[in-house]
Amino acid sequence: MIVIAAPSGRHQMALDAAGVEESVVVIDGGETRQQSVAAGLELLAEFEFANVLIHDAARPDLPQAVVARLLAALEDHPGAIPVLPVVDSMVVADGGLMAADARRETLRRVQTPQAFRFADILAAHRGWEGAATAGDDAQVLRAAGGEVALVAGDERLKKLTYAEDFVSETGLPSPVRVGMGYDVHRLAAGEELWLCGIEIDYHKGLAGHSDADVGLHAVVDAILGAVAQGDIGQHFPPSDPRWKGARSAQFVEHAVKLAAEAGYAVGNVDLTLICEAPKIGPHRDAMRARLAELLGVAVGSVSVKATTTEKLGFTGRGEGIAAQAVATMVAKA
Repeated sequence: MIVIAAPSGRHQMALDAAGVEESVVVIDGGETRQQSVAAGLELLAEFEFANVLIHDAARPDLPQAVVARLLAALEDHPGAIPVLPVVDSMVVADGGLMAADARRETLRRVQTPQAFRFADILAAHRGWEGAATAGDDAQVLRAAGGEVALVAGDERLKKLTYAEDFVSETGLPSPVRVGMGYDVHRLAAGEELWLCGIEIDYHKGLAGHSDADVGLHAVVDAILGAVAQGDIGQHFPPSDPRWKGARSAQFVEHAVKLAAEAGYAVGNVDLTLICEAPKIGPHRDAMRARLAELLGVAVGSVSVKATTTEKLGFTGRGEGIAAQAVATMVAKA
């Protein structure tokens, strides 16, 4: 089970970012890190969990080997944290001046996730009487007299705090990139209606050089935009007879392939279809499943929504369908 502490009013944003739906609960966070964690632990207290991992969202990469080391350490200790050695010389600062030396041999850089036996960390948080700005949960457990084991961390757990953290020291691209796509097609009699790779029974269809799947076209442009590979018209120009009546599924597969060659995979996609008719709700699950298949991701990483323009504009008059998509791309390990 996953509990996410998020600001009030941003629960859906947290769920969308998580990319999964099952066994995920979002709660309001507190004013401090300690309060947010304590609230999450209290929610989990009604279950009989033996262990818990507490992680920072600012560390988006999570090597499973680190998790395995943490859980192994809990066999002998109530808490365990991943750490890395300090390689630079360290000093104690005071008012902008060097006040004293610090022995780097005794210092470690602390990362998350931090692992705990559930009963121990819950009791420690319930009894916390330290400063409101507890640095982390290991500090809370230590204050309660609990022993915290150190295990080897991983540089992949680097915390993203400053803008420059999104570009590695080697100059490699950002670990996360976002693209947006927008497309419109006209509704016409005598055409098939394809949306998100699913054929829908309707008295009109979308007109275009290909199958005019406006949803997939928006997704393609979002992926291409995220990896700076132009737009769908550059790769599949309507002037090229090869794409006459072509299924847009192959356009999505091509965009995913280009993204992979650039070192990125789809993290999640959020698609909005804008039309008065047909009704999208009855087809939403099938659309999400087909999109997930084409993108090579779990269904929980695909959102398909629909809205109207309250009878305004060309979509409101039933003359066409518009689509807007946002794709989050993550660097492949």
